[in-house]
Amino acid sequence: MAAAPTSGTAHGARTDHGARTAHALGTARTLWELLVRRAELTPEAPVLIQAADDPSEDRTVTFGMLRRHAERTAAGLYEEGVRPGHTVAWQLPTRIETVVLSLALARIGARQTPVIPVYGEREVALALRATGAAWYVHPGTWRGTDYAALADRIGARHDLRPRTLTAYDTLPDGDQDRLPEPPDEGTGVRWIYWTSGTTSQPRGVRHTDRSLIAGGSCLAHALRPRPDDVGSIAFPYAHIGGPDYLVMLLLYGFPAVLFERFALPDALAGYRRHGVTTAGGSTAFYTMFLAEQRKQPGEKLIPSLRLLAGGGAAKPAELYHEVVTELECLLTHGYGMTEAPMITMGTPDDTPTHLATTEGRPPAAMDIRITTPDGTPLPPGSEGEVRLRGEAVCQGYLDAAQTAEAFDADGYLITGDLGRVLESGHLVLTGRTKDIIIRKGENISAKEVEQLLYEHPAVADAAVIGLPDAERGERVCAVVEQPPGAPPVALTELTAYLRERGLATYKLPEQVEVVDALPRNEALRKVLKYRLRERFG
Repeated sequence: MAAAPTSGTAHGARTDHGARTAHALGTARTLWELLVRRAELTPEAPVLIQAADDPSEDRTVTFGMLRRHAERTAAGLYEEGVRPGHTVAWQLPTRIETVVLSLALARIGARQTPVIPVYGEREVALALRATGAAWYVHPGTWRGTDYAALADRIGARHDLRPRTLTAYDTLPDGDQDRLPEPPDEGTGVRWIYWTSGTTSQPRGVRHTDRSLIAGGSCLAHALRPRPDDVGSIAFPYAHIGGPDYLVMLLLYGFPAVLFERFALPDALAGYRRHGVTTAGGSTAFYTMFLAEQRKQPGEKLIPSLRLLAGGGAAKPAELYHEVVTELECLLTHGYGMTEAPMITMGTPDDTPTHLATTEGRPPAAMDIRITTPDGTPLPPGSEGEVRLRGEAVCQGYLDAAQTAEAFDADGYLITGDLGRVLESGHLVLTGRTKDIIIRKGENISAKEVEQLLYEHPAVADAAVIGLPDAERGERVCAVVEQPPGAPPVALTELTAYLRERGLATYKLPEQVEVVDALPRNEALRKVLKYRLRERFG
């Protein structure tokens, strides 16, 4: 096992970062080919900077180093028995080693399924079972969670026993001359990402190298990075945004600072130390930066910051104006999902009105259709269901039945979102048809939480809703009916129960309301959640 090599150089020589170079690189068929092209073009330029609590422990790798180490790691994995076509599940924090491991698997041609670190037993077991993963790579003990013990519990309770590998600060190392040729096409499904929508369990989303490159290309061309930019990845790299952002770095040749744990104000030192110019992640990140800025009015929070960008949750118009005024930077917000990581994005030259009130415009390669519920296209300016078609859209789900439901007869992805397209081409989202809660950019299935709550002896019925929250976007609220004579149930009791059942921490309710009866319609007795939102919001 060998540690990832690093360079002491914080910033290096950079060559052509223009759109022409990015376009040429974007024709790469695979993610590995894209890395090779960039490493040949600017081998000494930095790409990943790991921010540590102790500045002396910061690490930097260049594009050339990233390619070399990924290839040696691929050789080490190959010697361990990982082969093209094998499925490898990895649940790792945002570190240089994680990026290296993912690229190494891409070099081999293995199928990989990233699992965000906050996922618990239920989600990890589902990912292993649904993908037939032969390997489970974890960080050992990280932030209080013993992932080896988690693997043992999954083996005992779910009869799932893939080979395990610990990869935190060291990675397998081998002779790259023993590797087979890398994949020469990018249309095969080699990525399975996980999302929760209206179903009770996360769904496995099937992506290809080309769909990930297309998504990252669209993001990059919208944000228009500059040669002197320094980006940042403060969200889980296992999220679909991870490869999205990496592709942008490879296309435009600039670096990003990685934050293993994002918490303010502690992370600010890393942003300032490395001169981060572009930051963000989701609406929750904007509000966190604003809260810190308000502690020191008159002094710019991050002196080098010129742009906040993100998506994953609704952005109130007033938040845009607060960011621009108080953080003294641009804010471009976009619309994406695990199934299509880049759908629309605001650009630096959009008008303030468009940046404040829309989700930006789609790139030329993304076709947005607004329809009636039965799929009939609506005229421009009409509000309806948002449907998508383009190279960045996924190849469906692991479950063929879910795929059939998600795509219409013309091959458009049915997003479950409502919106309209302005004459300028900007998209305005107006609501959701899917019953999901978006908390800090992560989708939470209300139905999944409801089903677990229903099994609690002190709960007769439950409805889980999202309520507006300035910090999180939405907070999870459980509204419950209790059986006659049951003692009042408390939030701590319910969350402890849900933890025991293996529900991920980020899905736990933050508010519990007890009602005599849930409001229902007269026909099918369906719970009227809009009434609960009106009452408790």
